[in-house]
Parts: sequence; structure tokens; C-alpha cells
Amino acid sequence: MKKTIPHLTLDTFTSTNEGVTLLDFYATWCGPCRALAPTLEALQEDFANEGVCIAKIDIDDQSELAERFGVTSIPTLIVLRDGVEVRRHVGAARPDALRKLVEVQASA
Repeated sequence: MKKTIPHLTLDTFTSTNEGVTLLDFYATWCGPCRALAPTLEALQEDFANEGVCIAKIDIDDQSELAERFGVTSIPTLIVLRDGVEVRRHVGAARPDALRKLVEVQASA
């Protein structure tokens, strides 16, 4: 069963999650952000049993979270391990590069 990627808010965000979390900072009007959506959905499905959490944060609705993470361009993907940032990717990315980014952190 396919799960929807959760959309986080300042109220629902917690940086103390254990394991690997991929945060997708996006905007609804951003073409490259929309292009990433199918890849992120596939990654969520593929890595769900490995404890990897993928979540989206709309920078227009959640500007405080974007500011907290220093996001100035979108799309921005931030990988957290046990609540600590370990990787950041800004801009469009190929599906295989995103998969590798998650695989490396999930296996670390």
C-alpha cells in the first residue's frame, strides 16, 4: 500500500527523529520541485522498511522552518541522521543521484 509523503509544519516537525530523514523543501509553483515528486514517492516506498522517513516542507507555508535550515533556494533536500544534518542538495537532481544519497545514509 502506497503511503503519502507527509507535509511537515512547525508544529509537527521534530529534529530528534532517530534514523535517516530526507526533508524536501519545495514550493507548489516550483517546476523542478514538482519534477522531483515521483522520485521521492518511489524512494519512500523503496526505503520504508529500512527506517528512512521522507517528508515535505512547503517554504511558502512554513517559512520559519525554511529559515531554521537556511534554505534560500528550492528544491533543497536535506538529509538528517538522528536529527543532525549530514547532507544537503540544492537544485534539481537525477533520480539515481537521489537514490544513492539515501542509500549511503541508510547503510551508514
